[in-house]
Amino acid sequence: MDQPDNDSHAPSFWRRPAGMALATAAVIAGFYLLREHWGHVLGYWPYLLLLACPLMHLMHGHGGHGGHGNHAQPPRRTNNNKE
Repeated sequence: MDQPDNDSHAPSFWRRPAGMALATAAVIAGFYLLREHWGHVLGYWPYLLLLACPLMHLMHGHGGHGGHGNHAQPPRRTNNNKE
């Protein structure tokens, strides 16, 4: 009997047409907001840059460290085992 494969999952919200439309609208709205209020944003630029640092640390996935401690290491040679 052939059964349908239930392992396939639906794409994330941002890959769906509604998510892409929302993201596009947000980018366009952000562009016009920055365009109209650039003078105000420019005054806060140093503070926004400093705020970006801790936010980047919070949002970092910590997935690129390569699994600390899981590396197989060869046995160490001591001075007592001279061959």
